[in-house]
Amino acid sequence: MVRPAGSGPLSGVRVVDLTSMVMGPYATQIMADMGADVIKIEAPAGDNTRYISVGPAPGMAGVFVNVNRGKRSVVLDLQSDGGKASLRQLIESADIFIHAMRAKAIAKLGFDYEAVAAINPSIVYTNCYGYSRHGPDRDQPAYDDTIQAECGLTAVQQMLTGEANYVGTIVADKVAGLTALYATMMALYHRARTGEGQEVEVGMFETMASFMLVEHANGAMFDPPLGPACYPRAVAPNRKPYRTKDGHVSALIYNDKHWALFVEAVKPAWANSELATLAQRAGQIDRVYGLLAETFLERTTGEWLDLLRALGIPAAPLRTPDELFHNPHLEAAGFFETVESPYGDIRFPGIPTWFSRTPGKVAGPAPSLGEDTADVLSELGLDQSGMGA
Repeated sequence: MVRPAGSGPLSGVRVVDLTSMVMGPYATQIMADMGADVIKIEAPAGDNTRYISVGPAPGMAGVFVNVNRGKRSVVLDLQSDGGKASLRQLIESADIFIHAMRAKAIAKLGFDYEAVAAINPSIVYTNCYGYSRHGPDRDQPAYDDTIQAECGLTAVQQMLTGEANYVGTIVADKVAGLTALYATMMALYHRARTGEGQEVEVGMFETMASFMLVEHANGAMFDPPLGPACYPRAVAPNRKPYRTKDGHVSALIYNDKHWALFVEAVKPAWANSELATLAQRAGQIDRVYGLLAETFLERTTGEWLDLLRALGIPAAPLRTPDELFHNPHLEAAGFFETVESPYGDIRFPGIPTWFSRTPGKVAGPAPSLGEDTADVLSELGLDQSGMGA
């Protein structure tokens, strides 16, 4: 497939991408959508995500196709001298080098920061680790499930539901991927101002610890501590969608303005002056959620949505992921982009950001394994013979 030249804010930026699975590929997928030329280096067996879900052809599973769209796939055997030589030549022309290997593994291959910076001193070099190499767990393997457990997310789920559970999305991979993206872009901005390249490190565990402690640090931040590391509203057992006469509705009747509007319109028997202020309600938040749950049983989902939206109170129906593909708001906003591929049209979830001068665009279909090896090596004046491809 011929991919369109990038027109987004990263147009002209070349990325050498040695990441796999989701954390790194999600970061570089956004770079591709924003116009970067992302060259995905794959071992002869390919990225494991090619094989972990349904797809229109072998090695083109849905997860892979989504987070690797618009990239170019180059197969190099980095255990061979030829493969290493090809990668070194690619690095010469790159703006960003990003990988997801453990520190010892990338160093053993000969592509740690010092080695890559010796080839291209101005490069932005991003390490995507499970754990920072500056701590004792640096060599431990990490996956989304284990990081959810270690960062406290499964524990707060247990506080909320009574059972230790993972959340129903690979949140650690994706949050860490976004963190790798913004960290890389900040280093790229520094280079644009000064000409200096640098090394960047993003640990999935550190990222999720920071993410979880945004609100849950709470009283534990202070010296001496004023309370445990926990934000009570987030883990209140009654914090859940409200059951209605015919289904469920999500609503947050939280601040004083919304509370007063709700009480005036609904006139629940339990409303009194002891619940009038946010501070009063926050001190007994689980009881408040329980009282509201009793009241929501009195009307249908449609009736509640009509009332709450008329009052300006945040409220929404419960939707499934399948329903997002037919959501009227997303369709009107042009969120989905249909891209032609050798396997038929693919309706991609699109770009959630908007730029007035340099808009991004879904960069194209995901590449088949090694699809672009010959073209990319030809750009370097090489051919595939003896190059470890």
